Amino acid sequence: MRYPPFIEADLAFPDFWHVIMHHPRPCVDDIPAAVSAALTRVMEGTGLKKGDRVAIGVGSRGIANLALMVRTLVAELKRQGAVPFIVPAMGSHGGATAEGQQAVLARLGVTETNCGAPVHPDIATETVGHVLGGVPVPFARTAIQAVHTIAINRVKPHTKFKGALESGIAKMLCVGLGKHDGAMTYHREAMQYGFLPLLKAMAAELRERTNFRGAIGVVENAYDETCRIEAVRCDNLFDQEEKLLEEAKDHLPRLPFRELDLLVIGQIGKEISGAGMDPNVTGRAFDLMESDFSEQFKATRVAILDLSPGTGGNAIGLGNADIITEKVFRAMDYEVTLMNALTSLSLHKAFIPVRLPSDRKALQAGFTTLGPVAPQAVRAAIIQDTLHPNVFLASAALIDELRGHPAAEIIAGPAPLAFDGDDNLVAPWG
Repeated sequence: MRYPPFIEADLAFPDFWHVIMHHPRPCVDDIPAAVSAALTRVMEGTGLKKGDRVAIGVGSRGIANLALMVRTLVAELKRQGAVPFIVPAMGSHGGATAEGQQAVLARLGVTETNCGAPVHPDIATETVGHVLGGVPVPFARTAIQAVHTIAINRVKPHTKFKGALESGIAKMLCVGLGKHDGAMTYHREAMQYGFLPLLKAMAAELRERTNFRGAIGVVENAYDETCRIEAVRCDNLFDQEEKLLEEAKDHLPRLPFRELDLLVIGQIGKEISGAGMDPNVTGRAFDLMESDFSEQFKATRVAILDLSPGTGGNAIGLGNADIITEKVFRAMDYEVTLMNALTSLSLHKAFIPVRLPSDRKALQAGFTTLGPVAPQAVRAAIIQDTLHPNVFLASAALIDELRGHPAAEIIAGPAPLAFDGDDNLVAPWG
């Protein structure tokens, strides 16, 4: 393929510095003990007895220590005489198929062999009620057939809307355990009723009309480490989740800039963010009924270098970038990506950006399509993914700003960017 001369020719990139941002780092010391204690609190007063089948809803999000937490739940329920099984709670992810959703959990380490309970991935649902004058509320048939249903999920800021409840237990209850039917219903009807009002209405209906008992709510610190494990009881779902969300927002890592000319993201993936790359980090949303988060951060150009191994070809979010590599395009399962985009009504997230043959050329396109800006003046940052923006490479134009930042540590540099024989970027994180 032929390219303009400014892409065909070699570009002299500016030097970069390796930077780490230091954030508070609280951690849970004994995860099994915390999970067991939270489960006891959730099931208190539910009448759990020997032989009861318990559905454990587990989602597609990458959560630190997820398999350990699920394994602990299974072991503790068995110790109490219950019969636990695992239900994928991920809406349309995994291509909205039973096999695809079971594969998503397997990539996260959640399997019968690893966790001690079978996975029941059936995507069939039953409508358990209606809200707001007629909106159906679906729930997983496999969960309905149990005596009790619980869930485990990380509570964090949402990638589509802002409110007292965002991405957490209520969403898993409505969208995750609602399977593809619940995801379609929620995203479609939210266009009329609003994301937060509909979330609360559907979750309230499910609390009243199903066997849902509560959840294990997880908050992570800025280093993707477990910093809180909390029992979220069914009877106090909204208040407890709201408090966990505020704590999660306090720990949300972001780049220490308001504006960049170029943001380069090493990889995107569904287990990294529901949007592939978190708009709270990138500033890119491009969706119905939402802003572009531009009041927090803006990047003139965004480039994506690869898909994560754990995303299973789901490239949702690539459309929010300007530039991708041929690696991204080749690794994409467009059917899975399109299913996710259509279900969430986030069509732009499946658009295919400009494709360049290598990491080097993708970066070069980012540098040379900004107008009359010399490479040394380009404000560029390179991150591994949007889960880890606290570790990054910063271009020469950013270094004076970073030297004055109290949380920034410059650990190496200046140094030229390094590429391997295939022009793939050689980054400090591998």
